[in-house]
Amino acid sequence: MQFEVWAPLADRVTLHCADVTRALERDTRRSGWWTGEAEATDGTRYGFALDDGPVLPDPRSRRQPDGPDGLSAVVDHERYAWRVPWAGRGLPGAVLYELHVGTYTREGTLDAAAERLGHLVDLGVTHVELMPLCPFPGTHGWGYEGVSLWAVHEPYGGPEALKRFVDRAHEVGLGVVLDVVHNHLGPSGNYLPAFGPYFTDRHHTPWGVAVNLDAPGSDEVRAYFAGSALAWLRDYRLDGLRLDAVHALRDTRACHFLEELSSAVDALAEEVERPLFLIAESDLNDPRLITRRAQGGYGLHAQWNDDFHHALHTALTGESQGYYEDFARDPFAALAKTFTGGYFHDGTYSTFRGRGHGRPLDRTRVSAHRLLGYTQTHDQIGNRAQGDRLSASLSPGLLACGAALTLTSPFTPMLFMGEEWAAGTPWQFFTDHTDPELAEAVRRGRRREFAEHGWAEEEIPDPQDPATRERSCLDWSEPTREPHARVLAWYRKLIALRRTQPDLSDPDLAEVRAAHDGQARWFAFRRGDIRVAVNLGREPAAIPLGVHRARVLAAWEPVAAPGPDGVLRLPGESCVVLTQE
Repeated sequence: MQFEVWAPLADRVTLHCADVTRALERDTRRSGWWTGEAEATDGTRYGFALDDGPVLPDPRSRRQPDGPDGLSAVVDHERYAWRVPWAGRGLPGAVLYELHVGTYTREGTLDAAAERLGHLVDLGVTHVELMPLCPFPGTHGWGYEGVSLWAVHEPYGGPEALKRFVDRAHEVGLGVVLDVVHNHLGPSGNYLPAFGPYFTDRHHTPWGVAVNLDAPGSDEVRAYFAGSALAWLRDYRLDGLRLDAVHALRDTRACHFLEELSSAVDALAEEVERPLFLIAESDLNDPRLITRRAQGGYGLHAQWNDDFHHALHTALTGESQGYYEDFARDPFAALAKTFTGGYFHDGTYSTFRGRGHGRPLDRTRVSAHRLLGYTQTHDQIGNRAQGDRLSASLSPGLLACGAALTLTSPFTPMLFMGEEWAAGTPWQFFTDHTDPELAEAVRRGRRREFAEHGWAEEEIPDPQDPATRERSCLDWSEPTREPHARVLAWYRKLIALRRTQPDLSDPDLAEVRAAHDGQARWFAFRRGDIRVAVNLGREPAAIPLGVHRARVLAAWEPVAAPGPDGVLRLPGESCVVLTQE
């Protein structure tokens, strides 16, 4: 078997494979690369020693059976016999479901999660978006401190378990999306700096020095990250990737890394003859991310839209701290702006940032399906002091209103696991660092962060306490009990409407019309013949929809269609979807 590694700073590279030690030779065709052969089969342990130093895992390791600090293992992807032919499932018309493997079930494995996919089929979603799977220290964690960007976290089941999960998902008609982290690597098990200039101090991010995308040696670094992305899509038959915090990918080169990556993914889609897509997490409000490359953009296929979330969250909760401040001044107006224009901050002044932010989105060039809309995400729950979901503070009626606005919006909807039944379990920040010093630093940092916002230290869950993860696991007995069962039925109804009503699949933002009354706390919008109205107030509201012949498609509380005066009389904390006749 051929082994190779990029180690431009080394004078000697030695392969340690099973019981064999062998010096690698420089590759005369590729600067900085070392190659050599050794007998190996699937599962064979190996590593590389640089200049007679310790044996380190392969930067391109496909498996880390003993964790991030252990030896790598050979993976023969041809050994797995795929059971299900899959033509792919693209992003237009999708409803995504964000899922954390370690807390979706108590077992916390990919195989256990696969056994629960029937719930998602019944719910009506189209894609499962898995949170990061790359190896990280210990057993349980969010996954954003991962390393070995080709490998699957062993406690989740490793590479074979991911293939079984994808096969099962495809068998029941679900696409699979994976959240990948290119903007930084975790501190534990991160040996990349020993191999080459993977990082640069030219730029800095919240996690320290930046990934090297534009300094000397960056050609190979860009190829490393792009190669990892393509490997997930090709070797595991994934349908798309979610790219974490792309605003932290600092790149001054003429062709941005994201443009290069989107081009490579589109080429792979042609090769494998099925749709593939990239979804960016970005707080830049820069439409160039999701504008086609031929039109001067980066060509990514979609992005998370935090503006929609923030406007909806402030309207539902009245919260105004931190980044909610800009939206809380007039949350209903903010909601109307995002519904019709995509972004709230499109060059406007942001009080939270102390500067102007964003640029306008051209609704004639960018389809609304390229923006993901959501009421809750892992970030917006887990980064709260106690990881409390909206269900901890809102009535079922208000939760139903949030669902109605998200699932009938012009955007591609995304749910966070358990949201669909108003889960009573929190989703808290938890880690399992094996380094005591790092574990204590994380614990202190978490408590210090929230102490600055008035929280007492004892009120902040200890990330390292196993009970924190246990509390965050979904309780699968809830969906059969009230009020959870009613909320779940409402989500199923809305998703079914989105699938069967053509106007709810129209991605044209320019055709959306919205109206609101912040004082009366109602919001309404029109998409073709569909009218959606929510009343977030406790008292009934009279909403002038201006339609005289309409039929109720779905309603949280019993409600009559508008009378001859065109006014809808909607109960408090309730919502309705109508079609004009």
